[in-house]
Amino acid sequence: MLFSYHALDKDGHERDGTVEALSMDVAVSTLQRRGLIVSSIEPAVKKSILNVELGLFKRVSNKEIVILSRQIATLFEAQVSALRIFRLLAAEVDNKYLSEIMTQVADDLQGGSPISKAMGRHPKVFTGFYVNMVRSGEESGKLSETFGYLADYLDRTYEVMSKAQNALIYPAFVIGVFFVVMGLMLTLVIPRISAILKDSGQEIPFYTQIVISISDALVQYGFLILIALAVAAFFAYRSLQTPDGRLFFDKLKLDFPYIGDLYQKLYLSRIADNFATMLVSGVPVVESVEITASVVGSSTYELILKQVGEDVKGGSSISDALGRHAEIPGIMTAMVRVGEETGELGNILTTLAKFYRREVTTAVDTLVDLIEPLMIVILGLGVGTLLASVLIPIYNLAGSIS
Repeated sequence: MLFSYHALDKDGHERDGTVEALSMDVAVSTLQRRGLIVSSIEPAVKKSILNVELGLFKRVSNKEIVILSRQIATLFEAQVSALRIFRLLAAEVDNKYLSEIMTQVADDLQGGSPISKAMGRHPKVFTGFYVNMVRSGEESGKLSETFGYLADYLDRTYEVMSKAQNALIYPAFVIGVFFVVMGLMLTLVIPRISAILKDSGQEIPFYTQIVISISDALVQYGFLILIALAVAAFFAYRSLQTPDGRLFFDKLKLDFPYIGDLYQKLYLSRIADNFATMLVSGVPVVESVEITASVVGSSTYELILKQVGEDVKGGSSISDALGRHAEIPGIMTAMVRVGEETGELGNILTTLAKFYRREVTTAVDTLVDLIEPLMIVILGLGVGTLLASVLIPIYNLAGSIS
């Protein structure tokens, strides 16, 4: 790892430069052996546009965290020390940003910091859920099991999320192709055909006139329309960065026919799975609810869970607190109540998580089966209607001439 430093030499002259070392402590020791008095030192930041260390490329995928968690669990089972584990993994991972994070975690461990605290300093990589699970493992002395739980949980989450996202890729692609084809026809093909119809002097049907008007508008004001769409997209993106904007968008997703039902099952699966994993690992109930709220991925359910946490703090049972919200199905509330009464809440939630995962899988498979023929029909009808509106008058013109 490369470090930039500012130091003083034996003669009191200032020295600036870089040094390659495994950690910051090693870098300081190296400079001191050179007779330098280090006044400041920090990791060097490379400025290359293509370098992965730039903020735009500083990203760690869920798959990488799953693999990392399994590796950590395996090494703990092999009785390898925590510091040695993070040093080894920092040298082995392919993602340079993750390698840098692992090195910083190892440096913190070497300085006496607990694993959970060291990981908690990197919230973009290790979520609050992840850090609290690790803290629970430290307190119970079951770190290898905890990292195994984390890997299993993240693996399940990744599978469900990727399946839902992949189901939406195909319709998005088809819709994109539809608009591209329609745009090209309206701006390149229709204007030439409309010129022939106008020159013929024959009466143009109203549906053909509508298509020609749309085509003329796109040709004359297409650039302005694109600018308007870009501005609208920009403001929509900016609004999504605000709490009110995210809440509006999340409610819109949940209210959308069929897609809303899919998202609801996805969020319920995540809530049950997250909550169950934390309870089984010994995290307190209120803390589990609050952490689940922060990682559920929906502003709507985040607000619900925060209110549930407040109600539980006030002495309410979890089932009663959940039952006050229409977005939580009655079956979930009833099963949570059974879990509370029998002392098997963790197992009940695990069962619920499996149920909703199956529901998501079934809904996604059904959606894919329906969307493929539906999109083809819509694309065919759109292009066919467009062509028919201009070709029918041309055939009529040809018939009148003959």
